[in-house]
Amino acid sequence: MSNSTGKNPTQTKIVAIGGGHGLGRILSALSDYGSNVTGIVTTTDNGGSTGRIRACQGGIAWGDTRNCINQLITEPSVGSMIFEYRFRGNGELNGHNLGNLMLKALDNLSIRPLEAINLIRDMLKVEPHILPMSEHPADLSAMTPEGDIICGETSVDELLAVPQRLYVEPAVPATKEAVSSIQDADIILLGPGSFLTSVMPPLLLEEMKIALRNCRGNIVFVTNLDKEKGPAGMMSLQQMLHWCERAMGGRAVDSVLTDKQQDIDAKYHQHITVLASSNHEWRHDREKLRQAVDRIIMAR
Repeated sequence: MSNSTGKNPTQTKIVAIGGGHGLGRILSALSDYGSNVTGIVTTTDNGGSTGRIRACQGGIAWGDTRNCINQLITEPSVGSMIFEYRFRGNGELNGHNLGNLMLKALDNLSIRPLEAINLIRDMLKVEPHILPMSEHPADLSAMTPEGDIICGETSVDELLAVPQRLYVEPAVPATKEAVSSIQDADIILLGPGSFLTSVMPPLLLEEMKIALRNCRGNIVFVTNLDKEKGPAGMMSLQQMLHWCERAMGGRAVDSVLTDKQQDIDAKYHQHITVLASSNHEWRHDREKLRQAVDRIIMAR
């Protein structure tokens, strides 16, 4: 893919930040970029299979990483079937995803979390890089409007009002490869996904804040196609942009990728295009996302 200016989108270094379904969707949309695309994954989840594993074994949350890998598998195989398998029935294994258990097992073998991810990536022939925001266990906490501190992503999602602040506790270091990828990136995508519990946690790490504040790449906020449930659904897009910029040490978001005109400050360039899947209005279409990102790159 090239044009008269000589730009080649697939040579652009892209970093996408988020968690779970949203990050996996955008990484799979950009899979043509291969190793030039990097996902930085939130590791603070404490719900579902991941939460149960953390409660009894400790460590970082693996569920969002597994979700991203699943969405990047392009060649079905016995390995991919094993990685995606979820136990059903009675007993302690019910609801557990085998991919989560595999990643945790590698972690227990004293293999660095990033090396565990790379082993699985190699096995499943996944080209894009996937980096945990931190390799140290931590939880997401929030200060309520009343000044109380609550702990855990699931508790944040259940808040009845927008929190005053978010924290990652303890203050763990960011993965050094994640910091380097931001420093080298041409485009940094924030979202889509759950704003408070997927997009925000990586931005709260000190090394990430410094890297984003000083980065040379364009920062693009990708909006969701439907209003979230919980406290994030009570926030305006302008509030979300302010929260991102505050977490990034004052670094401005450059533009917004959205499916409709947004009521935000005129300083933000809005890339407005159809992004929804024809089957699910709330889900981003992979091809439409890829084309939208290509256009943003060409316009740089």
